[in-house]
Amino acid sequence: MTPLFYSFRRCPYAMRARLAIACSQQHVTLREIILKDKPNEMLQLSSKGTVPVLQLSDGDVLDESLDIMVWALSRNDPDQWLAGNIHKMIALIDKNDFEFKGWLDKYKYADRFPENSESYYREQCEDFLVQLEQRLLINDYLFSDNIRLADIAIFPFIRQFSAVDKQWFEQSPYPHLQHWLNSLVNSKLFHSVMQKYPIWLTSQQAQDFP
Repeated sequence: MTPLFYSFRRCPYAMRARLAIACSQQHVTLREIILKDKPNEMLQLSSKGTVPVLQLSDGDVLDESLDIMVWALSRNDPDQWLAGNIHKMIALIDKNDFEFKGWLDKYKYADRFPENSESYYREQCEDFLVQLEQRLLINDYLFSDNIRLADIAIFPFIRQFSAVDKQWFEQSPYPHLQHWLNSLVNSKLFHSVMQKYPIWLTSQQAQDFP
């Protein structure tokens, strides 16, 4: 059985999982969903109700995006995304997932969190941006002059951040971060995983991916 993969195109967690699956050429059957109408089939695999969810050929289920990335890349890692100090990369990804992401959500939806201003939430996000900018002063990418796991895991969230106020981001004091983000967003690989697919629940059309 080909692994079964539930994804939502605009979800940054699903993006990074798709990127790793595509890079590693691990063929899966993709079911595109929308979060407001989640298939029961997906919920039976993972009660979390979030994407991505991957059911492996042996029936095991992975419902954390980073686990899916490592699963794919441990089978084939042609661009050596797992090379280098994996523990330091995971530590930086954890800062993204468990610190930056919370402030990012408040920055994106500041009207839902009126206890502070949008600019306040943006300033909290900047703590992480500064860390990334400092790394990019040294290397083209976060851990090397080549793309690694951390770059792929983090940049979909920086992409979200940059879209909240594009003018502010373009004029912000993070030129290396801007260049890094542009190089990843404009890559052939990213464009390939961002194509639109029919919603599985309404069309019953699953897709071979990549």
